[in-house]
Amino acid sequence: MQHITISPLSNELKTALQDKIDQKTKPPGSLGRLEQLALQVGLIQNSLTPALKNPSIIVFAGDHGIAADGLVNPFPQAVTAQMVYNFLQGGAAINVFCRQHQLKLTVVDAGVNHEFPPHPLLKDRKIARGTQNYLHGPAMSPDQCRLAMQAGADEVKLAYEAGCNTIGFGEMGIGNTSSAALLMSYFTGIPIADCIGIGTGSNAQQLTQKIAVLQQVMAHHVKPKTAEQALATFGGFEIAMITGAILQAAALKMIVVIDGFIVTAALLAATAMQPAVKDYCVFAHCSEEKGHKAMLQFLGVKPVMQLDMRLGEGTGAAMAIPVIQSAVLFLNEMASFNSAQVSNRTI
Repeated sequence: MQHITISPLSNELKTALQDKIDQKTKPPGSLGRLEQLALQVGLIQNSLTPALKNPSIIVFAGDHGIAADGLVNPFPQAVTAQMVYNFLQGGAAINVFCRQHQLKLTVVDAGVNHEFPPHPLLKDRKIARGTQNYLHGPAMSPDQCRLAMQAGADEVKLAYEAGCNTIGFGEMGIGNTSSAALLMSYFTGIPIADCIGIGTGSNAQQLTQKIAVLQQVMAHHVKPKTAEQALATFGGFEIAMITGAILQAAALKMIVVIDGFIVTAALLAATAMQPAVKDYCVFAHCSEEKGHKAMLQFLGVKPVMQLDMRLGEGTGAAMAIPVIQSAVLFLNEMASFNSAQVSNRTI
């Protein structure tokens, strides 16, 4: 992947933004998290009048070698391709929320074990038909990992050039909660057993087996020396693409809306590569998937929402973008005490 440098946020306008927020016709702090979001978005855009332009969601889909034998997933690997067709037909939850909130949706084949016919919603960036099984070796080669990260960055550039400044990412890939758990354990130092959730459709017996398999995976590999090596060893093509996409979006000073467990795992890799990336991220929600809360605590961040969701697909990001929009609108459109001729003296 081409080198990307991400600048920390400038605090040049912080005092002026906070003053503008405090002068709105409300008690100080009474809009709660919306006030924090307004400040963050203003700092990202370095503007007293920030705006969300053409907000978009990109869903990256990829298959995982570990999923082919069903050791860590109750659903067969073929479901990844089936769900991509569902996205293309407009029938998934992410389609519904994107339509509702007028978000542009793009679906990217990062490495699904299926050949799709051309479709106007689908971008073909397939690295291979699924990763290798990390029980036996790295999930991908260093070159494949770099190619995947670059492909994610290139998708973001296209969105940016089309006028988008607010972007969220989603994923689809049977077995990808296992990859995310492995990456979480690597980056946070939390034991793998504490990073593994029951996943989509699993039961207690399958969870026990999943923990045993992933402990075996961790024992099989010499600890990777860099974030890139960890991503290549344990990741999926969709996760690597999201990592590159997050880095590129932050470099372009876009608002980066982070979804749930899988996307946050990609962010852990991105943050290890470029710590300043976190300044540009809004954390949509706390997933019900075990491990996500600990990820957010490790990053020292607070999610916008708690809706007990754990679907993926970018659904949490799609739900959070209207909240961010509300923060921007109150900053720009709400009257100040002075303009409304309301006294702001407390008695």
